[in-house]
Amino acid sequence: MHVNADPARLDRMFFALADVNRRSMLDRLSRGPASVSELAEPLGIALPSAVKHLAVLEQGGFVVSQKVGRVRTYNAEPKALHAMAAWVDRRKLLLNAQFDKLDAYLVEQKGKHTR
Repeated sequence: MHVNADPARLDRMFFALADVNRRSMLDRLSRGPASVSELAEPLGIALPSAVKHLAVLEQGGFVVSQKVGRVRTYNAEPKALHAMAAWVDRRKLLLNAQFDKLDAYLVEQKGKHTR
């Protein structure tokens, strides 16, 4: 899978996951939808703080929300991690290529010194 994310989107995504409360909320949402109060209560944070954290997660593309009456319910966005995973996978490929070059160089040098 080739997913290309623009740098600004990746910045929002990494920023969204940089906070332990937001990661905890995302972990909880991976088990199913939840309201703001259901997400705030186990973390011991006030509702306004939870709303701010959820806004960051929404801007990062990790959650979507819908409001029915007075209750706003959040759901995890399953495809959100694809862009980050693609970015990480690309870095791993580049790093492995560098290690392969280093390995080939070391083998070559070892051959020169054993003659």
